[in-house]
Amino acid sequence: MIRKFILFVIAIIVVGCSSNQSVVRTTRPVYKRPATAVTRTVKKPVYKKPGTEVTVTHNPEVKKIEQKYEAAKVEGKSDTKESVYSKTEILEATTRVKVTTAMVLDYISLYKDIAKNNMVQYGIPASIIIGQGILESGAGTGPLSAIANNHFGIKCHEWTGPSVKYDDDAAQECFRKYAQASESYMDHAIFLTGRKWYQPLFLLAKDDYKGWANGLKKAGYATDPKYPAKLIAIIERYQLNKYDSEVLGTEYVAPVTCAVPVNPNIPKSVNSAVDIKVPIAIDSTSYQVCQGDTLYSISKRFNITIDDLKVKNEILDNTISIGQNLIIK
Repeated sequence: MIRKFILFVIAIIVVGCSSNQSVVRTTRPVYKRPATAVTRTVKKPVYKKPGTEVTVTHNPEVKKIEQKYEAAKVEGKSDTKESVYSKTEILEATTRVKVTTAMVLDYISLYKDIAKNNMVQYGIPASIIIGQGILESGAGTGPLSAIANNHFGIKCHEWTGPSVKYDDDAAQECFRKYAQASESYMDHAIFLTGRKWYQPLFLLAKDDYKGWANGLKKAGYATDPKYPAKLIAIIERYQLNKYDSEVLGTEYVAPVTCAVPVNPNIPKSVNSAVDIKVPIAIDSTSYQVCQGDTLYSISKRFNITIDDLKVKNEILDNTISIGQNLIIK
């Protein structure tokens, strides 16, 4: 009995000793990287000098033209001018812009009466006024016309009125800013009549748009060597010189671009109904596009490559329009 008691005591002692021993880990503890705070980069605000902010405003009428163009690109939501609104061309304004034939026609409709009135008052051909407006402003869609209602690319010079900075021949040049487009048209007339180097132009015939186009370049209005050709092409393409005739009270004769071939073996009545056009060159260096023409057909007709045609006429895609004047040599 005593023996059993002694064994029981020894067992209790052994258990008590083992409970005081430290725990030994059989696996290596996993290292946990201390949490790092996330640093957010705060952009430093850019300081703007007071009075230098430019608010982009659009002429409501020009905005309507742009909306028609956008609508024409959505099937089933365009108007009757869908084909001409959605068919684009490139115009060279202060910057290159993409417009459509219908957008140009709408622009002409907006400003032709102002141009005719300026022709009566100042002696500048209406065709030149509208043509320059189209060319310089991209038919009212270019940056300067959008931010400053400046449709003629007129720089500040001695101007003391509102202005904007814009990259042109040099970076951040000063351009005149107007409250509305009609002010730009008025200032354009005053600008030309008030400078002696433009005075020789007023000695030309009132409907001599070609003389005016070349004279403007010679007098320094534009630095682009192709400026006269571009201006003349726009005037002839959209028949802007008919407004000169309206002011002068003379008969306007539309330029002949195509001729109906006459076959002597076919009766005259049948000939008149033939719907086949024979393209003719305007002169030895240019050609006016007729219905059915393509860059390929024109290139074959005048023995010139399509790429050369594009380069000579600054065409970016394969789009050409009826009445467009192309340089072929």
